[in-house]
Amino acid sequence: MVVEALSQTSQMTISVSYGDVKAEFKGPPETVLLSVNEFIAKQVPAIDLAHKIYVNYSTQDLIRMFSDHVKVTPEGPRVWSEGQKLSDKDVVALQLVASKIGFETGKTTSASLSLSDIQSFSSLNPKSVSSRLSELSKAGCVERDSSEQSVRYRITTQGIHWLQGVLSKKTVRKG
Repeated sequence: MVVEALSQTSQMTISVSYGDVKAEFKGPPETVLLSVNEFIAKQVPAIDLAHKIYVNYSTQDLIRMFSDHVKVTPEGPRVWSEGQKLSDKDVVALQLVASKIGFETGKTTSASLSLSDIQSFSSLNPKSVSSRLSELSKAGCVERDSSEQSVRYRITTQGIHWLQGVLSKKTVRKG
């Protein structure tokens, strides 16, 4: 928290910033002091609560969570499922996570993939890929981006959370 105070005769100006929230208070010292205390009492707990519910997976988080299932190869990011029993839905979601990791590490130019890219990289039946993408989209795990040129898919934050839960259950059962 940064507090900056400027005093002019009987008037006081205080600027307070906490994270992204900034406020400025002007007036008699007693009024300003009360206002600053009220601001801190209301804003700091609200901001702390907001941080508790905010979800955003960093590149390091993704690598830590999915390094047993995804590898970035010279051919591009790929699902790496040596000896692991994964459903088609898991493979499709993992390929989208792999693409996101590839993009965030500078290895690819986009975090999204076309249906044909997913089919080609995963060797799954095109109809199965289409059906799984539809299911994942309806569940909010995948976002569909349409343009005049093509339709592309990308994993959502909710999809990352869902996939991590699914894979951790499979690991627990296996272990």
